[in-house]
This record gives sequence, C-alpha cells and structure tokens, in this order.
Amino acid sequence: MLFQPFTFANGKTVKNRFFKSAMEEQLAKHSRPGDELVRLYEVWANGGAGVLVTGNVMVDKSGKGSIDDVMVADERDLSRLQQWAQAGTQNGALLIMQVNHAGKQSPKAVSAVPLAPSAVPLAGMDGFINPPRALTDSEIKTLIAQFAETARIAEKAGFSGVQIHGAHGYLISQFLSPHHNRREDRWGGSLENRMRFLTEIYHAIRAVVGQTFLVGLKLNSADFQKGGFDESESVRVVQKMSALGIDFIEISGGNYESPEMLTAARQKAGTRQREAFFLDYAEKARAVSRVPLIITGGFRSQAAMNEALGSGHLDFVGIARPFALVPDLPNKIAGGDYQTVKTERIKTGFAPLDNKVGAVLEMDWYMNQMKRLANGKQPDPTLSPWKVLFKTLWENGKAGLSTGRS
Repeated sequence: MLFQPFTFANGKTVKNRFFKSAMEEQLAKHSRPGDELVRLYEVWANGGAGVLVTGNVMVDKSGKGSIDDVMVADERDLSRLQQWAQAGTQNGALLIMQVNHAGKQSPKAVSAVPLAPSAVPLAGMDGFINPPRALTDSEIKTLIAQFAETARIAEKAGFSGVQIHGAHGYLISQFLSPHHNRREDRWGGSLENRMRFLTEIYHAIRAVVGQTFLVGLKLNSADFQKGGFDESESVRVVQKMSALGIDFIEISGGNYESPEMLTAARQKAGTRQREAFFLDYAEKARAVSRVPLIITGGFRSQAAMNEALGSGHLDFVGIARPFALVPDLPNKIAGGDYQTVKTERIKTGFAPLDNKVGAVLEMDWYMNQMKRLANGKQPDPTLSPWKVLFKTLWENGKAGLSTGRS
C-alpha cells in the first residue's frame, strides 16, 4: 500500500503514503527562510515522499520556539517562500507549511515573558524558560488572525497547504489542556471552550484560502501528564474537527514536560514490536471519524509501515528522523535497496549530562544532519554527540540547549 495514491476530499491527490513529518530545522537567519531550507526540501522532494511538512513556521515573534525558527507574519519574504515552495513541490510532492506559536514553551532567549492561556509555569524548565503570563481576550483574537494571515501567505507562495500545530505542548495544545488552561472565560473550562481557540483558527484560515488548499492538524493523542489533555478528549477533538471539514489529522503525543513522542517506543514492549507509537489510538479515532489519519513516531521498517497501513486505521505513515539519515527513503524502498534505518538514542555516555539535556542534544544531533543535507553533504550517522554539544554551546551558549521540538 505504501505506493498507492491517495485523494483528499478536496480533490488533491498524493502520489504515495509517505508523510515526512515536521522536524525543527533551525535553519532560518533572523527569522527568515534562506538557501539552506530551499536546498533541504529539494533533497527531500526528490527523495520520493508524497507529503513533506516543514518544521515550525511561527505566526508571530512572540511565539518563536528557538532563535532560528522561521517566522511568517507578512509578505516581506514572499519571493524566498516561493523558492521554498517550488523546491518542496518538485517530483510531485505536496509541501505543507506547519504553522505554530510556542506559547509558554518559548525560551527566555527569545521571550522574556512567554504567553499562555493561563499563568501556569512549565515544570523542570528552570533557567531555560521563564514563567508565562495569561493572554487577554483581545490578544487571543489577534493570534487567531495571525494564524490565518500566515496561511494566506503560504498559499500565495505556492505551498500545498498548512498544518495547524495543536500538539507537543505548544500554544494550541496549552489551550486544550485542563492542566495548562485554567481560564474561566469562553476560552477555558469545558472541552468545547478549550478547543475554541483551535476551531476559530481553523475557521479563520478557511475564510482566506482556496478550496484546494489543504488545512490539516497535528494533535496529541494525550499529554501523558496528570490532569492534562487525555485520550477521550483527544478523540472528541478529532470528531469535532472532522465534522468541521479538516483535511487531515496527524497524531502524536506528549509535551516538554512529558515527551512521549520521543520515548514511547523505549517504554512499551508492544510498541517496540510493531514500531508505531500511537496505533491503538488511531483505531479509536477511526471509529468516530473518516478524516484522513497519519500516525507519526516509531516507523523504521518497510514491513511495519505496510502492516500499519493494512490495518485500515491510518492513511499515511508519518516518518521524521529517518528522513534526516535516509532522505530518499521512499525511493530506496521502491528500488528494493532500503535497509531499515537504526535510530539509537544519542547520548554522550556521561549520565548526569544525558539526563539533563539528552533529549535536546538528540534533536540538535538530527538538526546537524539536516544542515549537512542542506549544504550538499551526506548524513553522518557516526557524528559525535560531544562534537554536537560543543558546537551548540559555542554558537548559541546555554540557550542552544533549551529548545527544539517538531
């Protein structure tokens, strides 16, 4: 099934079921896309994936999750965005811009006082992320309009669609969570109120883009933290967004405080056996909705990808980190010369350091692989974590170890 085309409800067709999920590239210069991003997506487009999703594109400077995130708030970079879109839609690929706002996951290196639904600080982020302040009603409405404006510019530039990032503890995810959203107005309380920020962003985007422009969502299956957004609520959000007409939903899970999207496969024997992190959830979501589903996290072998698609619970296999090491993964599978990529945990071997910054160091290691691709080099699976650590500290100081999510 991996190479069967898929047609969305709006008539747009994808050539195969490989969905290159978002990874934070951190290749922007002063928040603007540059030549490296153009070259990176040209490599991936020619590697055979049907859908490519960009890393975070922030809708406002207050929502940057790292110093080197792309921000699109107006048309000043339209010509470069057009080059990016042209590169990423080569070879019949669809290029989706992931639109996002980090909310209180914006590090102090870029946000002295990050924004959030409520003034609930993140746990375990001392020294990297400052406590947030609660958004006002008018600020929430402004942010909704900013999401729509970024989507409008993406369509004008030639992107195939946008993905609203509602997962991994970013701002929309914060609104969905009863732990992080303690508001008592129409943006908080019941699930209907907590999902209002998401649904109004969706309606605002639909109002400014064409029918053939895809609008999708990345959603947590659960936050995996006490008092947080849970699986039953997540399934209800899928049902609601499907009824509203969303074009696709990608499922992930976790946030900065509970990074399940990075660790699920290491914890559960059943997950390790079938590779995919959130396949059980997909079955429950499929029972209440026919919206095209993507499960991301854990896929490594061709057999597991085919088995997951054969289950009928999902429509695409979401793959991220393997694309940083094997950028032409679909072409290799099609050619019969794919060898299952190994993605062991990246660590220095010094336990106190790995426990403190291991997850971020791992992401920095993969960002270094993407930078190599963007500069015409081959990935280097033997790249030393220590070399990555020292390079990050040299270039960005401690702030370089404070961010990084997809």
